[in-house]
Amino acid sequence: MTTVEHDLLPATRRALLHRVAVAQAEGRAPSLVAAVVRGGRTVWHGARSSEDRGAPDENVQYRIGSITKTFTAVLVLRLRDEGLLDLGDPLEKHLPGTGAGRATIADLLAHTGGLAAESPAPWWERTPGTLRPELADVLGEGPLRHPVGRRHHYSNPGYSLLGAVVERLRGAPWEDVLRREVLEPLGLTRTTAQPEAPYAKGWAVHPWADALLAEPVEDLGLMAAAGQLWSTTGDLARFAVFLADGDDTVLCAESVREMRVPAAPAEAADVGDRVTYGLGLQLQHRDGRLFVGHSGSLPGFLANVTIDVDEDVAAVVLANCTSGPLTAVVGADLVRIVTEAEPRVPEPWRPLPEVDPALLELAGPWYWGTSAFALRLLPDGGVALEPLRGQGRRSRFLAADDGTWTGTEGYYAGETLRAVRRADGTVSHLDLGSFVFTRRPYDEGAPVPGGVDPRGWQGLGSA
Repeated sequence: MTTVEHDLLPATRRALLHRVAVAQAEGRAPSLVAAVVRGGRTVWHGARSSEDRGAPDENVQYRIGSITKTFTAVLVLRLRDEGLLDLGDPLEKHLPGTGAGRATIADLLAHTGGLAAESPAPWWERTPGTLRPELADVLGEGPLRHPVGRRHHYSNPGYSLLGAVVERLRGAPWEDVLRREVLEPLGLTRTTAQPEAPYAKGWAVHPWADALLAEPVEDLGLMAAAGQLWSTTGDLARFAVFLADGDDTVLCAESVREMRVPAAPAEAADVGDRVTYGLGLQLQHRDGRLFVGHSGSLPGFLANVTIDVDEDVAAVVLANCTSGPLTAVVGADLVRIVTEAEPRVPEPWRPLPEVDPALLELAGPWYWGTSAFALRLLPDGGVALEPLRGQGRRSRFLAADDGTWTGTEGYYAGETLRAVRRADGTVSHLDLGSFVFTRRPYDEGAPVPGGVDPRGWQGLGSA
């Protein structure tokens, strides 16, 4: 029997609407709009508004602030994949004379470049970009606040530099490159650098009275790559699908996965909160789940995209107020509501289309010293090695053309696993980065480093 996942159940939809309604009311947002994505498509949209003309739909633009950084990171990864730069390149190689040239491209993507959090006064989010016509105006004198590469320190000017790198290597404005290379291929027709009707108006809400103050809308100039974009729940839902699965017309799945790998050392306070940063993406462990995405804010607007890649569920939350609802919390709650109420139905188990007897011979238990591990064959030709009891080092390995496997995660990421055979073709042991795994604990017939006591295993009385 084939099981088909339909749209969300009525009880789930009501729970989502209730969460959005509470967020809008308690956060005192003039409007709040949200969407949920599952299985690569939008399965729910909801909104609450204080305006009599009705709630906004999935086509109304809101300013998305620092979610713009994720778009910029995609442009940089495209340059890397084309061989036009390396993430280890110092900024000076591509953009000389900034005073921050020792920071690498990867440092800037992960906010470990040591740069200041903001550009010099006046506050760049509420003033026109024309006040900062040159990169020197964005960085100011002495742009570094910390040693390069040593700590995560969020930096808006750092992404301004990345936008300038994109412009230098593409020979075109950041906005044009973004539209041509990302927005158009992904069909994000309602994501723009300038607002296009219909769009929400940005408001500040008085902290002690139910009163509104209109926020200015400024073109950020050279800071655009850090926070300029306007978008909709409809477009950001499609962008969330891309961030989960990749798209070969924009950025392959492997490079998108790289964006989701922690790339920055967490601050001491962040260790307890289990938050860190990848390459243009925020990462957080919450309630046993890994959420990836990004938040954004500019005067008058709050935004968040939250993705649970394992459960294939994402949420988008947008509001038009300077402060109020915690959109990242709301986004995570929307994802949690769906995953708890309607757990993902797994794909049917299927046997391998064919089995290599030499590979099948390696499956099963192995011992590193006295620690028991199991080697499992994966459908893609790779293998998984994991402890049989408790916690321990585990990893998946991708098959290489020479008959070895390369680790993809954890302690063994990048390390080579190989099966070592005797002269007669039988398997002697597994070698993993010099670690010897044997079929029996300290197998005397295998080249265990340090040798094996010829007296063998003994009882306490003979020890």
